[in-house]
Amino acid sequence: MEQSARIHELVNILNSASKAYYAEDTEIMSNYEYDRLYDELCALEDETGIVLANSPTRSVGYESVDELPRERHASPMLSLDKTKEREALRDWLGDQEALLSWKLDGLTIVLTYENGELAKAVTRGNGEVGEVITANAGCFTNLPAVIPFKGELILRGEAVIGYRDFEKINAMIADADSKYKNPRNLCSGSVRQLNSEITAQRHVQFYAFNLVSAQGETFDNSRQAQFEFLSRLGFAVVEYHRVNKDNILDRIDYFAKSIEDNDIPSDGLVLTLDDLAYARSLGSTAKFPRDSIAFKWADEIRETHLKYIEWSPSRTGLINPVAVFEPVELEGTTVERASVHNISIIESLELGVGDVITVYKANMIIPQIADNLTRSGKIDIPTICPACSAPVSIMNDNGTRTLVCTNRECSAKMIKGFTLFVSRDAMQIDGMSEATLEKLIGKGMIHEYADIYKLDAYKEEICQMEGFGEKSYDNLHESIEKSRSTNPVRVIYSLGIPNVGLSNAKILCRFFDYDLDRIRSAGADELSAIEGIGDVIAGSIVSYFADPKKSRAVDNLIECLNIEKPEISGNESKLAGMTFVITGALNNYSNRNELKEIIEQMGGKVAGSVSRNTTCLINNDVTSSSSKNQKARELGVTIISEDDFISEYLK
Repeated sequence: MEQSARIHELVNILNSASKAYYAEDTEIMSNYEYDRLYDELCALEDETGIVLANSPTRSVGYESVDELPRERHASPMLSLDKTKEREALRDWLGDQEALLSWKLDGLTIVLTYENGELAKAVTRGNGEVGEVITANAGCFTNLPAVIPFKGELILRGEAVIGYRDFEKINAMIADADSKYKNPRNLCSGSVRQLNSEITAQRHVQFYAFNLVSAQGETFDNSRQAQFEFLSRLGFAVVEYHRVNKDNILDRIDYFAKSIEDNDIPSDGLVLTLDDLAYARSLGSTAKFPRDSIAFKWADEIRETHLKYIEWSPSRTGLINPVAVFEPVELEGTTVERASVHNISIIESLELGVGDVITVYKANMIIPQIADNLTRSGKIDIPTICPACSAPVSIMNDNGTRTLVCTNRECSAKMIKGFTLFVSRDAMQIDGMSEATLEKLIGKGMIHEYADIYKLDAYKEEICQMEGFGEKSYDNLHESIEKSRSTNPVRVIYSLGIPNVGLSNAKILCRFFDYDLDRIRSAGADELSAIEGIGDVIAGSIVSYFADPKKSRAVDNLIECLNIEKPEISGNESKLAGMTFVITGALNNYSNRNELKEIIEQMGGKVAGSVSRNTTCLINNDVTSSSSKNQKARELGVTIISEDDFISEYLK
């Protein structure tokens, strides 16, 4: 292919990848592949003198989306030139002193403060025009809303979400179309929300890395003095170290060793000259400032052999390919798996069983396939879902081919129901996390609830799963066996019948004398007549047990359990019509749930807040000025101690 045509091709490929990454929060190629193609384009442009108007070597970032107001930056925000060579970084520094800091992997934000308050926040956007996200920036967890400096202050920094918060947030979005693939995608979506309340829930943090201007202030010609000034104003500043040609290599080693324990996502380092006047005198090229340079980690690449592709079903219906290869040591850890994301990437790499592949860790953290050296293309795409055995189809979404399960009731899509089933108030299977359920369901070991009690048939396979071992299996098995002994309330609640929560499960069981067969055969009229149930809940119960598939699943589950009916005392209606609120520490019961259980067994109700319908507030600190006590006094509700409640209501 002639050089001019190759330049056109590379520009199109790289711009498509940038659009997916920056504007659509998706990833269609690895960082390694992007860098390789980018370097090829740079070399061709240097050799030919041809630079297209839309070349990624000229443009910066990607156009901002239209949902938020847009604003032009006072001066263009340029990218940084980069190197992967440590010695090149030292040569660039020469005899100057500089600050070496993390290159954070989030979303760059420009902040303007006026009269000591945040006046404006704008994203980097395409480097010239960004999106105004002032209200959202005000929700960043560590950003000062008011500062002691009253002049105009303009600074730049990175909005980021830490790995721990990323994992917590991902675990909470079970109903989302798909989980976020990395913290940067989550951060980008969080910062650019139309509703700042959502931003506030995402634990976005801000780290300053550049002071643009501070009205009337001088900093002794030192960038470090600027950072110290920002720290004094309450801003979190990106971690940095002062370096010269003698210690820069040691400081790079320090950052390299810190990556594994660093909670904030980073994709390299930044070296910035400390001498402000000298830095300004250097100016910039059309794309890069000359006072700073980025250092990207030279990827440690290892050769290995592809053993097979594991197809992992997800709650969204996507069946994600994971490459399993012969173990290799990368960045100090043993690696044997890497996500391949979709069929398009499998096809572009021409992967085949037994192929010699090269693998690395993106940003020294996430295992990725760099290249396929043999390219046999011998991968069989599944025709049925590994979780439910239903037919699959290949979807083409904007040129990206993905494998999808066609079964609306695929067990992998029902992960939320299985998560409820094993939860504390349901069957209480400790150690059966959502992540563990996803693995077991994805491997076809669990199709319905009863299968959880038959996992001993897969002991050997489970012990060999990633993150498992014999001890982990034994602990899980013990917890499963313990949960076999249960009661009807837990069983009814664990089924996840629409509109039937724990309190309704208790009402049903009490009304039908804890007889599951009577509950399952009850008609809508009988159920709706029960106080607290009503027509909607009654309809949900009848529909659930009328479904032959669900009814068979319940039969299979009951065969695995030892269901014990609680002893029914003559006091079961003693507290009927009464509502209690419990607050504060208890002396006679291990926790509030234990006392709540007793009250409900005697026909009473327990509410979370005091109202005019409250019979009494139970609080051992009767004279407390807590909000519940104050509310009770306002409404004339009696406040009694735990001992008084026992003597007056339980005896």
